[in-house]
This record gives sequence, structure tokens and C-alpha cells, in this order.
Amino acid sequence: MTLEAIAPDRALSAPISAADPEPEDGGDALTLGRRVRALRIRQGLTLEQLAQAVDRAPSQLSAIENGKREPRLPMLRSLAAALAVSVDELLLDEAPSERAALEIAVERAQRGSVFRSLGLHPIRVSKATSDETLRAILGLHQEVERLHRERAATPEEARRTNTELRAEMRKGGNYFSDLERAATGLLDSVGYAGGPVSQQTVSNIAEKLGFSLHYVSDMPHSTRSVIDRRNGRVYLSSGLPSRDARAPILRALASVVFNHEEPRNYGDFLRQRVEANYLAGAVLLPEEAAVTLLAEAKRQRQISMEDLRDAFAVSYEMAAHRFTNLATERLGLEVHFMKAHESGTLIKAYENDGVRFPSDALGNFEGASVCRNWTARTVFGQPDHFNPWYQYTDMSAGGTYWCTSRVERAKEGLYSVSVGVRFEDVKWFRGRETRHRSKSFCPDDRCCRRASSELTTKWEAAAWPEAATPTSLLAALPTGTFPGVDSQEVYAFLESHEQ
Repeated sequence: MTLEAIAPDRALSAPISAADPEPEDGGDALTLGRRVRALRIRQGLTLEQLAQAVDRAPSQLSAIENGKREPRLPMLRSLAAALAVSVDELLLDEAPSERAALEIAVERAQRGSVFRSLGLHPIRVSKATSDETLRAILGLHQEVERLHRERAATPEEARRTNTELRAEMRKGGNYFSDLERAATGLLDSVGYAGGPVSQQTVSNIAEKLGFSLHYVSDMPHSTRSVIDRRNGRVYLSSGLPSRDARAPILRALASVVFNHEEPRNYGDFLRQRVEANYLAGAVLLPEEAAVTLLAEAKRQRQISMEDLRDAFAVSYEMAAHRFTNLATERLGLEVHFMKAHESGTLIKAYENDGVRFPSDALGNFEGASVCRNWTARTVFGQPDHFNPWYQYTDMSAGGTYWCTSRVERAKEGLYSVSVGVRFEDVKWFRGRETRHRSKSFCPDDRCCRRASSELTTKWEAAAWPEAATPTSLLAALPTGTFPGVDSQEVYAFLESHEQ
């Protein structure tokens, strides 16, 4: 089989236009909600009457009209029929009036990352709110947003690129059909017949692509793997446990499968990493086999990351990542994923279920501090790190979420891996019967960041701590074709091993 037959359509590599940014959370839902409200009023229906006509609770319909919930297709059809319009008319992307357009702009601004980073409570936009007030709020928000953009430097540009890429992933439910086809093509090319993908199967894939595997003790310190395309070799560290070598091999081979070229910018570099990680997960947890297991677990209301991990002999983190790939597209579930360091720092995050991750003004999650009351933090305080930790968390905005979390160990210390869903979807998961529950009011610093008034009064004038500043805090973004890689060391390594 040729590489061209394996390579995907490269939808993930399509550039995101700066002139056509991803709308803030809830943008489409806001427009749809305002259209539903305008049509309801035009028909002379009360909220209760329309709710009765579509067989839903008034509170659910109110959430739709306020842009807090986007209805699925069956609900859209019911609403269209009750309002005597077509579904296409409901889904028009224009506001029903100038006032509605202003309300949508303010609501969208208040749901955006810049507004959330200010820690302010959003105002409730009602009929009594004057146009002048709305324009003033919108103008102030736009000015704050402009100032944040002006302050952005090179590291912030990298964070902005990361945020844009995550928005693209969120839009597609973190599922990429072209990458799935690439993984299936690799497995088919070596006659994979089911079950956990073995080390030998991965070695066969490398051979099929024209590469031999070489485990060495002198890997360049800044690399996980090195591919020698001239001699058809993949170099990996001999210190890798054999059962864990599969993912690094597949990540290395991704550059061959997807015809990666030298990244032109940090955006290219990030996209290539996403493709490499996705390929490794899609090969080690093949789509159809994983979906079959998960669909049966959903039928029995026993979805579990541990079962997915054990069935395919992968790490818990990879199983959780892979679940996010398949949950929305193949199971109809919207989810969120978190990886957090024991210090509380958010390392990785993904969501399409509306959970409000902490973020900076650019909307970037990584590096933010997770609320101490979230599952991703409370799990560290549990004496039992062998079994999963389940918890419900009531958010000040966004309702209640349920999470399952585990603690893992890495060279940097302990970190937690968490997967969660909205309260209404917990019925499909093992652990839903947990009695563990907490409340979170973040980003209000009174939630978990501000000391009590007694402690503040006693120690405020007496304490002078020296911050353990991370070395990366003041560092510029690593330069070079492959950020953070010492090219001289890599080239010298390849030269020494060519003999």
C-alpha cells in the first residue's frame, strides 16, 4: 500500500482564517434563541404555551431562548412546526431585529474569555435594559479586548494559535474522519484482526512504511524520537518499557503517514503534534472496536475509562483522550477532559459540553489554575489512588457536572486525568451513584483563592513569601524549525549513527 493511500484528506491542516474567527461560546445558540423568542412573540404564544406544544418543560425552552442550550434536530423540527416556519428559517444566522443583534453581541461578549478573565458577574440582559446601557457595555468590552491584543507578545501569539486550534477541535467534536481513515488504513495494511494492538503489529506498520526501529541509549535530550528519512530508521530511547513503545513509534511515524514538512510557524508545529497524538490513539484503540465496546457500555449504563484502558492495554490518559475523540461523533455525548498537575496547573484541556475552564484573556486554558473544589484537584486529597474518584460539582454558572478522575505519576510529579459530562448525561456512566459533591464559584477568588478574613488580618502585613517562579515564566518561545529541539545535537546524533 502506498503512503498516498494512507494519508488523510488533511482537514486538520487547513489554516484557520484570522478574518473568520471561531465565534465565542454560544454564538450560534444565541442567534437561534433570539429567533425562537421573536417568532414565539409574533405568534402570540407564552413560553408555557410553546413549551407545551413541543412537549418540553418551560425551563428547557427558556434555556434555548437565552442561548444556553442548542437544541438537537428533533427539537428544532418540533419548534419549527409549532412556530409555523421551516427549520431553515430558524437556523438563519441573522438576528431577528437590531435590538436582538445588540443583545446577542453583549451576551456573546460576556461569555467570552476576556470578560471571564476579569472575574466580573455578567449582567442579565432584559427588556428593561436600555440600548444605551448595552452599547456602553459592548464598547467597554471591545476596548478591553483591544488592550489585551496590544499587549500580546510572541508567547501570547503561540497561546492564541493554541486557542484557535482547540476551537477547531471543539467544533468537530474532537473527531477527525480523515485521521481515522489513516489509522484504519495502517491496521488493514498489516492484517490487524482485532484485540489489543501488539508491539509486533506496530513494528510491522513501521516496516510497511519502509522504516526499521532502533533503540539507542544516547537519544538527544530534547527529543522523544528521531526519524532518519535518508536511511529509513526510527530512533527511540532504549529506556522505554516495551509495552509503552507503541505510542512513541506511532507518533514518530505520523510525520511519514501525513507527509509532514518542516513547520513554517508555531501553528504548523502544534497541528502536527495533534495529528501525531491522534494517530497513535486511533491505531491503538481502533475506531470500530472501541465504539463497539463503548456502545455496549452505554447500553448497560456502565461507561468507564478503566474498561477502555484495559480492553486495549493502553494508558489511562490515552484511553481518556480517545474517548473524547469518539464520544460526540459516535455516542452522541458531549464531554470534557482535563489533565492537571498536583500544583493545580491545568496542563491539557478539551470541552464541548459547556464547562467553563479557567483561562487567560486570550481564551487559553493551559497554565491556568484549576479550582480547588473541582474533581481534578480534590482527587489528590484522596487516600485511595488506585480506584477512580467520582464527584459532582455545582458550578456558579453552567449547572452541575460529574467527573471521573485518576491520579497518575510522571517525572514532573503527580497529575490527574479527568473526564466529565453534564448532569443529564451521567446516567450512562459507572460511578454516577457517588455521594461526593462540591461547589465552585470560580473565577470569584472568594471560592478557593482568598484566605479567610481572620488569616488575612493576622498575616497580611507579616508575610513576605518568595515565589518559586517557573523558569518558563520569563522565557521566550523556543526558536528554530522545531521549537525546543537542539538541531546541532540532533544532526550530530544522526551522523554518529549512520556509520
